[in-house]
Amino acid sequence: MPTGLVQKESWKRMVLRASPPAWLAKDAPQGDVVLSSRSRVMRNLAGHRFPHRASAEELCEVLSKVSAALGPAEGYELHKGLASSELDYLVGSRLCSPDFKAGEPGRAILLDKERTASIMVNEEDHIRIQALTAGWSVATADAIAQRALECLGSKLRFAYSPRFRFLGASPYNAGEGRRLSVMFHLIGLAHAKRLPSVLRALSSRNLAARGLFGESSRAVAAFLQVSITDGSQSEFAGACEYLIREEREARTEVGTSMLRDRALQALEFVQVSRSVSLADALRVLGYARWGAAASAKGLERSHRDVDLWLTTLELQSFSDDEQTMRQRADFLREKLF
Repeated sequence: MPTGLVQKESWKRMVLRASPPAWLAKDAPQGDVVLSSRSRVMRNLAGHRFPHRASAEELCEVLSKVSAALGPAEGYELHKGLASSELDYLVGSRLCSPDFKAGEPGRAILLDKERTASIMVNEEDHIRIQALTAGWSVATADAIAQRALECLGSKLRFAYSPRFRFLGASPYNAGEGRRLSVMFHLIGLAHAKRLPSVLRALSSRNLAARGLFGESSRAVAAFLQVSITDGSQSEFAGACEYLIREEREARTEVGTSMLRDRALQALEFVQVSRSVSLADALRVLGYARWGAAASAKGLERSHRDVDLWLTTLELQSFSDDEQTMRQRADFLREKLF
């Protein structure tokens, strides 16, 4: 790569991490229980094979078309060839899928300036739009995603079938190609031993529950992404509001005494640990967030600060090698003490 392009890419990476994504704003509706809301939309271009069957040349052609349709004039910037640390940051910020092969030909991410919206090009589908907003605000997130979709749709022709509607690389995603989701912190329900029954109730409403980093991750530290692909936005809103009420009741039931004890135990663990696994780091931050939201003595900080730390936690693609674990331990001590 020519020197000028290397310098430009390096500058873009610095800018990428210079300020947190807009969804981490302090003003987050129901923010003690809800971290963020998201609307995700998939589309594929007519006349092109799906990414898993396309050649590198065809993938590059798709990338060229998408980036031309949604470029700087619409407020988006193209990011490709990102370093692993930058991908970690985007995964932690929930702007990129953990499985996205960003270093391969024809793959890139388009981001708006506020990093409210991201478009992964040639992930499982040609286009994956993700819009994230602060706290409980799924209608706002969906409106942002729809604006990006309308802009792309005005310049590109999408793969469509009268029978199946919008076509996806996976037949399960065909149709509207839209998933609404909300990231919850359900630590009260977990400690009240009520989380399994609540999740069963959600499953009966066709809602899916996943971990902090999506489909491939577990629900560690009671961080849970609840999503829906079928049904109306009002039905989804009703289910989410039910979850918020249940979580608040559970936190009251558990009480602040247990809360503070568990949170302080987590802090003591960080003090004496020279290395920390990703799962343990998430548990520590989960307790710190719980304590901060309840203004527990000894834990005077904003729960939104903890949400920011989650985005900058050392992931290294979920690696638990010794160096990464030591870096996590150092990071937690720096932030918590």
